[in-house]
Amino acid sequence: MEASELVFHRADDQGADETLYGFADLHTHSTASDGTNAPADNVRLAKESGLSGISVTDHDTVAGVTEALEEGMRIGITVIPGVEISTVAQGRDIHILGYYMNIDDEKFLQRLSDLRRTRNLRNELMIEKLNQLGVMIRLEEVMARLTKAKADETVGRPHIAQVLIDKGYVATMEEAFDRYLGSQGLAYANPPRITPYEAIQWIREAGGRAVLAHPGLYNQDDLVTAIIKSGVDGLEVYHSDHSIQNEEKYAELAKAYQLIVTGGSDYHGERNGIVFHGALGSKRVPMSVVQQLKPPVSP
Repeated sequence: MEASELVFHRADDQGADETLYGFADLHTHSTASDGTNAPADNVRLAKESGLSGISVTDHDTVAGVTEALEEGMRIGITVIPGVEISTVAQGRDIHILGYYMNIDDEKFLQRLSDLRRTRNLRNELMIEKLNQLGVMIRLEEVMARLTKAKADETVGRPHIAQVLIDKGYVATMEEAFDRYLGSQGLAYANPPRITPYEAIQWIREAGGRAVLAHPGLYNQDDLVTAIIKSGVDGLEVYHSDHSIQNEEKYAELAKAYQLIVTGGSDYHGERNGIVFHGALGSKRVPMSVVQQLKPPVSP
């Protein structure tokens, strides 16, 4: 059975639609990118947290989705295949979440592979800047922190931050981003990437739904509105870094543009005893949202 066939296998087996009951966390990361848990561990943690559904949405890769789907079938929890695609608009990092794509689509997989090469270039540029600042780390040290070494996994800023912590340059992940790796950090780099519109098209062409991730983090609502108008299907209203005011504002915006209202913790696991960004399941949406995200079934 191919990975894409696993997506609807469980619902078909049970002969009933269970996706209207319970809650789902639609934004989590695994060791396929910059999370600390294996995909199957995230699924088990979701089950233990009382969730009915979970999506693994790793950065620029779907490498962890098949493992998550298989574990979901084994323990009886709905797994929504996902991805978080890195884009740039007006000089800002913008993330587009994709759900229910055909994760066996060769064109889509090649496009993600190209994005990971750009991400690797950014890692090299940031490490070069760190070295110029007297912060002496090497890419090999960053790669050594990976749980696995697979070509379709993604190395991100949290991996660099972990090396900074381990070598005593910073005390916490937050400090690493504030001082060096965040958008205002001394070693930040942002090479040219695809636009949000291109990411939306890629997801659509692979049969999925596109959602604008954590709009409250961009601090630029005119840009958020422009991206919405470019054709997203949904808006991530509920996120660990959103305030109540953010949630209220973006719920109204989603309503105005008739978008699917999604949410998730953006769980990356635990590093040095600190959960990053939020605990799995701390932000959740009704399983009816999962039903909305499903693409139409061909007759």
